[in-house]
This record gives sequence, C-alpha cells and structure tokens, in this order.
Amino acid sequence: MKYNRLTIEELHQKLINKEITVEDLIKESKELEKTLQEKCNAFDFIIDNVEAKEVTDNMLSGIPYGVKANYSTKGILSTGSSNTLKNYVPFFDATAIKNLNKANAIILNKTAMDEFGMGGTGTTARTGIIKNPWDITRMCAGSSSGSAAAVAYGVYPYALGSDTGDSIRKPAAYCGIVGYKPTYGMISRYGLFPFASSLDTCGVLTRSVKDAAIVVDNMKGLDENDMTTFDSSNIHLYDSINGDIKNKKLCYVKEICDIDNYPNASDELKAHLENFKNVINNLRDKGLEIDEVSVDKKLLNTVASVYNILSCAEATSNMSNLTGIIFGPAGAGESVTDQMKDHRTKGFSPLIKRRFIIGSYVLQRENQERYFKNAQRVRRLIVEAWKELFKKYDAVILPVGSGPAKKFESDKDVISAETTILEEHLQIGNFGGFPSITIPDGFVNELPVGLNITGKNYDDANVLNIAYFIESTMNYKNQNSEERK
Repeated sequence: MKYNRLTIEELHQKLINKEITVEDLIKESKELEKTLQEKCNAFDFIIDNVEAKEVTDNMLSGIPYGVKANYSTKGILSTGSSNTLKNYVPFFDATAIKNLNKANAIILNKTAMDEFGMGGTGTTARTGIIKNPWDITRMCAGSSSGSAAAVAYGVYPYALGSDTGDSIRKPAAYCGIVGYKPTYGMISRYGLFPFASSLDTCGVLTRSVKDAAIVVDNMKGLDENDMTTFDSSNIHLYDSINGDIKNKKLCYVKEICDIDNYPNASDELKAHLENFKNVINNLRDKGLEIDEVSVDKKLLNTVASVYNILSCAEATSNMSNLTGIIFGPAGAGESVTDQMKDHRTKGFSPLIKRRFIIGSYVLQRENQERYFKNAQRVRRLIVEAWKELFKKYDAVILPVGSGPAKKFESDKDVISAETTILEEHLQIGNFGGFPSITIPDGFVNELPVGLNITGKNYDDANVLNIAYFIESTMNYKNQNSEERK
C-alpha cells in the first residue's frame, strides 16, 4: 500500500489502529524523496537520520512533513536557498516549527525555493532549478516550489511554505494541490527569514482542504516574539468545516475573468478561463450564489507595480544584515567593507541584486514620495476595493494564473503585459492580509490548473469551508502527480 495517497485523517487513524507504523511512513517518504530529488531537485537539505516520534491524539503526530528552506530549524541547515547562508545552522526553531514539534510532527527535509522567496519560477535556488513533477519541462512557480513539488509527488501529505505575493498559492495551482495562506498574523513569523514584512505570511501546501485546516490549527497562535500575531484561540478551522454553503455569496471580477480582455489569448489561457466558467456554472447549479462584479481596471493594472516597489523596498531593508560578518561565509578583502561587498556580490543571484537595486532606488529620499509612498497609497486603494466586495460577499473566487505551469524555455510565458493581472492578482491577498486558498479545479493539456478563494480578515473558517464545499463538487481532492499518469 502507498501511504502517501492517504489524507492526514486517514494516516492518523491507521497509526492509532496500529495498521501502519511511523517507521513505515518514514521509509516510504524517504524512498519517494530520493526519486523526486533525482527527477525534480525539490530539496535544499535532506536529513539523513530521521527519528520516529510517538503517536498521540494529535492528528499530525508521527507523520513526516517538509519545511521550506526559509524557516529557522534548530540544528538543521537553513539556507533560504541562498549561497549567502549556505552553511547556516540556526540555534533556534521558528515558532511555527516549535508548535509542530509539540504535535510530534516529523521534519523530513528542507525544501528548495527561489532564493529568499524573491522569485516566481523556482529557478533561483542555490541548488539549481526546481522542476514540476507533472512535467519536468515546466515550472512549479515560486517561491515555495520544492514544497509544492514534494506534496504533489506524495513524499508526505503536507509541507510548509511562505507567501509574500502568491508563493504558496500559485505553486499549489501549478502542481495540482491545495495552498493556504491564512490571515496575516494568524501564524507567527518569528523564525521565518523576512522578505517583505508587511506581506510575508506562513502557510501550508497539502492535497486537501481539511488537511490544510489541520496543519494550520497546529501552527497558529499568539506569539510574544511577533507583535503582529493575534489571538486565534477561538478559531477552530478543522472543526468548522462542514460543507454548509447556505446563504453564502461569492463574486468574481469581470475584468480579470473575461476572455474578451485578452485579444491575443493562447489556447491554454482560453481553455483555463473556459474551465473556470464551467466550474462557476456548476457551483451555481449546486446552490452557491456567485455574482459577476466590476473593479476599476486602472486600479487592477497597478497591482504588479505596487507589489514590486513595496516588496523590493522592504527586502532591501530586511536583508541589510546579510553581510558575511554576523553569519554566512566570510567574504574576501582587506577591509570590512571589502569583505561585505565580496560576500554580497558572490552570494546573491542576479535576480536578488536587481531587487535590491530597485528597493534602494525607491527608498532614496528624493524618490520616496514618487514611488514608495505612492505605492503605499495605491495599496490602500486596492485593499479598500476588496473590502467593499467583502461587505456584500463572503469571498472572491478567481482563476489562478493564465493557465497551467509555464515552460522553462519560453520567456514570453513567464511575463506578459496583457495577462499581468491574471498572473499577479493573488498579491491582493497579501496587500490586505486576507485569508486566501488555492485548490485544483481541472486540467488543461493534461496539466493541473487551480482557482483561488479569498475572504475577509479573520474569516478563515468561512473561507476554508467554502473551499471544502467547492472541492467536494470536483474530482481533484488529494490528487498525486504520479497517480494520474
């Protein structure tokens, strides 16, 4: 039997009933880990000697999982997939890791990612390109690329990710799994390497909505080490899932979903939007009220620029401590300045350097008003537009991206001015700190595509319950990339 095909609930029950052992799970995960690493390069660091843990009443106990390389893990290499931290072994665990340790969950490996989370392709990890297990000529998206690949391949039922713009939710869509970014502050960011602090959110990638709820129930909580956390002790995600959608109202944005807005649409984009349209019609038939709404297209067209300005500015500030002096490999040079220059020049990829240049430029005193502060103002306008929608609707439902996973060799597939809003609208969830979940909703050219559900702050239980209902109407729950081939 292949245990990796089971949900967390099913695995826990089998462990309790002694139908399987923790050692069985670790052994199978290790075998799959090796195969996937050879195929897709999904891992930044593999732990050789993984020890079993006691099975308790907690559903995560005794079950292996993966940790994105930008989480601090005590005594375990934590590089952020960057050569600037290629030998960094922390002396403390991130709060989210501590919470999972209390649940007796078992860390199997550190998953590879775009360097420090600053990328959407999975091509800038220090260990090389991360490939999609559905089709190795295509991307996983990023930055939680390795986590998405590992869960999609069935190495374990869940892996941790972080989401600054769409870094959990788009890889989930490209890999045919579930990606959940909770409300900002539900999970402590203490011990997560900071990229853009006002946008960064810890979350999880799984193969079902219920599994996502189980994991985040165990990760979340108030933390004195993170002043942005809130008390979520009255929020019980798993227990709140019942599939009841009575009186729930959803909307989708015409300017994002209407094929007429994309005159040069590819066949994959046409099929993706047609699939989304069919899903909407099917959900309406099943009793879910879904309206089409309009949002100012000029405002929507600013999303990507606002994200680039704010995220690069915050990253430049956050990563000024990566000097090779405090930690990381020391740079060469006779002076401290020369050593820092050598460390940062050789350690960072070209993409990271470009982002630092943008961040430094927009933060210069003479440029702040025009770029940084204006981006902050427009961010507020975008957030207010979504909050207006949430006054009437429980959630906004939208397609993820402009189709299935993009091919590596095709630059035009990565960025297109015409489809920018389709590719970047998930960033709105980070602008407002909204709970947001992506689930698989079909296939285009035998590759998975996904849809996203985003709701108002602190309404995670409602968002997940809607996602659970939608998931139940389709045949893509708990899918595995190898099973479907």
